[in-house]
This record gives sequence, C-alpha cells and structure tokens, in this order.
Amino acid sequence: MPFTTILCDLDDTLYPSGSGLWDAIGQRMNRFMVEKVKLPQDQVPTMRRHYYQTYGTTMRGLQIHHAVDADEYLSYVHDLDLEQYLHPDTGLRDMLSSLPQKIWIFTNADASHAGRVIAILGLENCFEGIIDVRSIQFACKPEKQAYERALALAGNPFPAQCILVDDSSANLVPAFELGISTVWINQNGSSHTSAVHSLSKLIELRDVMPELWGSNDK
Repeated sequence: MPFTTILCDLDDTLYPSGSGLWDAIGQRMNRFMVEKVKLPQDQVPTMRRHYYQTYGTTMRGLQIHHAVDADEYLSYVHDLDLEQYLHPDTGLRDMLSSLPQKIWIFTNADASHAGRVIAILGLENCFEGIIDVRSIQFACKPEKQAYERALALAGNPFPAQCILVDDSSANLVPAFELGISTVWINQNGSSHTSAVHSLSKLIELRDVMPELWGSNDK
C-alpha cells in the first residue's frame, strides 16, 4: 500500500536540535511559570518534567492544574527572535517539495509559531497545512486522541498509508500502535521499538526511504 500522507513534527524536527531555539523556548516556559503562575523557581524544572511526562506538554499540565490561558501562554513562550536561531534551508525545501505525498505539520505548538518557523526556514510552499494544538482541541502528542484528530484533519487516510516524522520517541509509540509508519529524528543514533526508521536529520529521508518518490517525482 503506497504512502499518501506524511505528518511532520515542527520543533527539533524541521531544524536541528542544536539550533538553541528549543532551549530558548524552555527558558521562556520557566519564566512564565515563575512570573505569571507564581510558582517557586526551584520547583519549576520538576513540575515541567512531570507535566511533559504526564500530559505531553507543559502547557497542558498548566491548563489542568493552574487554569492557565493557552493564548497567553503560547504568546509568551514563543516571543523570540527566531532569526537568531534559524536560517533558510534550501536543501530541505527542495527535498520536501519533491515528495509526491501530502505533508502536514503536526505540532503541539500553535499555528502562529509554526508559521513563523516555516517562513524563516523558507518552507512556505512545502505543506498542505498545519495541524496545531488548537485544531486538535488541545489534545497533545502522545495522547492517542491527538493522532486520531490529526488523521481526520488530514482527510482520513488509512494509517498504513501514513508516516509520522518526530524527534520524540514517546510520540512515535501511539502512531506505531495505530499502524502509522514512524521516522525518528534522532541525532544520537539510538534505536527504539516504535521507530521504523531513524535519521539524524530530516534531509536524510530520501536516502532511507527512496521508495517515497517512486516514479512520481514532482
């Protein structure tokens, strides 16, 4: 059965994890929890880790336990000059635009942040659209419901015809269980039982899965 749809994560997947952007976002999360939620600074790292492991994102934990407004949170943590961290990636653009499958951004962030990242990387015309945390009603990867809603928004393709590309091994597990083929962006060269393929960076996809292009190159 040929692949028709690719669900591609955003942060630390479209660009290298060493860019420093995710670390900067993490620092903004810490500041939000201290300045806006009034949590003790020494407790923030433990709480963030707990919320991430339990709910998939810090934001979801803050919504549940502290009634944090999602719009305020997302605006605050993404208030960064992205050009300090990201630059156009023409090689990735050429690779993505040559794929015959429909490619969707599937992210726990919001569409505003995703759009800014895509624009700075020069990838504006590479995707069918953005499936963000709002469009899936604040479900978050790795919640199974997030994947089910993402598939519906992508036009209800058969899971066996889909690929998930993500840098989080935890996010691969529900996709793999649903029958989605999984690609792990993993710079450490590790393996995982829910990763069908492992790449150090997304541009290596053509080397690992040349069958995606077949004879139907754009």
